[in-house]
Amino acid sequence: MPQHEEARVKYEKEEMERLEIQRIENEKLQKLEAKDLERRNEELEELYLLEACFPEAEKLKRDDRFLSQWKHYIQCDGSPDPSIAQEMNTFITLWKEEANETLEEVIEKSKLVLNLIEKLKLILLETPPYDLQRKNIIQYQGSILELQELLHLKFNRATEILLRQASTLADLDSGNMEKVIQDENVTLYIWANLKKNPRHRSIRFSETQTGFEIPRMLATSDIALRLLHTHYDHVTPLSPVLTPSQEHVSLVTDFVKEEVKSVQTAVSKDLQEENKQQENESNSVHEEETKAEEQGDVEEQTCPVQEEPETTKYEMEMKLLSQTVSAAQELLLENACEKPYFLEEDEVDLCQFTTLGGVYHLDILELPPQCKPMKGWMIVEILKEGLQKYTYPPETTEDLETENVFPPIEVMLEVHENVIFFENPMVARWDAEGKHWKTDGISNVSYKSEERLITFNLETFCPVTLIQDAHINMPFQSWELIPLDVNKVLLTVTTVFTELQIQIKENLCMLASIKVNNKKHSSILEEKWMTPVSFIIALKNAGLNIFPTGHSHLYVVINYKHPSVEVKAYRQMALLSSAFAFCWSKWNTVCDSKKTIFQVREHLLKEESIQNPNWTLLMFSGDRAQSLKINESSDAFSEALKEETEFHSTLYHMVKDFASQEAMREVRRSNCQFVDSVCHMLLSTRLLSYS
Repeated sequence: MPQHEEARVKYEKEEMERLEIQRIENEKLQKLEAKDLERRNEELEELYLLEACFPEAEKLKRDDRFLSQWKHYIQCDGSPDPSIAQEMNTFITLWKEEANETLEEVIEKSKLVLNLIEKLKLILLETPPYDLQRKNIIQYQGSILELQELLHLKFNRATEILLRQASTLADLDSGNMEKVIQDENVTLYIWANLKKNPRHRSIRFSETQTGFEIPRMLATSDIALRLLHTHYDHVTPLSPVLTPSQEHVSLVTDFVKEEVKSVQTAVSKDLQEENKQQENESNSVHEEETKAEEQGDVEEQTCPVQEEPETTKYEMEMKLLSQTVSAAQELLLENACEKPYFLEEDEVDLCQFTTLGGVYHLDILELPPQCKPMKGWMIVEILKEGLQKYTYPPETTEDLETENVFPPIEVMLEVHENVIFFENPMVARWDAEGKHWKTDGISNVSYKSEERLITFNLETFCPVTLIQDAHINMPFQSWELIPLDVNKVLLTVTTVFTELQIQIKENLCMLASIKVNNKKHSSILEEKWMTPVSFIIALKNAGLNIFPTGHSHLYVVINYKHPSVEVKAYRQMALLSSAFAFCWSKWNTVCDSKKTIFQVREHLLKEESIQNPNWTLLMFSGDRAQSLKINESSDAFSEALKEETEFHSTLYHMVKDFASQEAMREVRRSNCQFVDSVCHMLLSTRLLSYS
């Protein structure tokens, strides 16, 4: 046989063998797919029962909100309930009427005011969209704005009272007044120019690095300089509570309510028909009995029927809650199509950047008339217009060269110690006319990270803040979710600059540890347990933002996953988190947007830590879970099914194939609030899309 003929026969034989192997594999897959389809309804029903923990947790949160209102009511401590408009209006009106408060008194009162603002913000963030009415949102945001404006007004009035006494508080060496007041929420620096010495142009507040270099014109003017550093931000406009998907929330809620209503109507009709049928049967059987006996029989027969509607009503309520919670979770992951507004030149994009460390309110004030002693009395002239700002540079400069005649003021500020900047912070000034932050009018910015001191030149005094890229820690490099104890897990998120370890238990979260550039970093947030929403706010305020928003994908290259797939993955990972560890996989970036890939392994508490744990690679599409043949160290990606494994409709049933009975018992015993908190943290970090 010629050589080429032998080669042809050999090729045909190999091709037939390959096709036969492929046919056998296809048949095997078809059988597995048929088996998965056959038990699909059964698996989904079991998952539905397990996921009842989510509406149950939401119901507990509702009960907690009502309970906190009741506790506040019975405390009678004089503070208003921020959710009740009448109480808030009374509190604001009474405080407006209080006069002649000193700075110390205002700072003390501000603690209550800031607490009320925080409570109102938490109500808006923690209450699900389908429980918030538009009128309530307007009411709460209105109360927040009124409190913010009134608090700043009180600081201005108290500053005026202090400056009237500046001459009596003058420093013996310089002859000028200097005062520093520090508190947990504010730091106030005031300098009054009493001597008007043209050579006294360098101002440093005692025991601080904060100060100014002022031009000669200001050094000879009747002015006072005030730096009010609020550790909070009451300048940036409030974020909208409901995103553009507000209409979708309403549509989903209305749809579910209609569905439940129709089911309730159907059940009600069935019960009425059953009642009639039972009455007819009763009449035929007891036709010859007395009227009294007939009434007794009807009562006995209708009693159990009256109990059924109550049970059905509860089931319908939980069904409504379950579907609306699920819809709200999916809406959390919706990406906005575009930026919410157009930016002016030099305007700070608040979708891309975030303010950190509070706001530095810088003011040049006209020095008010001073107190004068007269025959044992202190006489003071009180100006009707109150505290006035000094305009610098003057509005009418005619043909003068502004830069030379009115040079910028050099400002030195201490950066808040509890805030982390991963890069040199940028400085922004508040544009009162446009109601936004801008970066123009600021020059010669210099930052000393060791001393936490920032220096810059400012053309005119106004509120300034420090900003950082909100997405500096995105995308994430890796993540891991590991059980620690009963209803307690550790979530580790690693970014380019930092490694965050977050503990989650029941309905609370805590920052366990933080590393910055591979070095341990201490934070005041460590060892402090908070609710998930409060915890997320605290981390963001500290500069540790690992929580994407609906606009984040416009600024970060992400590994987009479909919201419905992500939600199902996070919910089921949370359900399993008490007995299973989950981990990032490099293959998640390779598969398409309707599939997610991650590693999983059983992790019981009694087990000792394993140096090289044996992870299983799972692929999940929201409707199907499978174990992959490849592992993390494989050279190429393949969706091939792992030998001796099957398809399943849920992650729960997928891991059940290789898990111990003890692990599955731990899963079924999980606390509903714990599962809900883990799910909330996974939804908030969006690990599958942002890693």
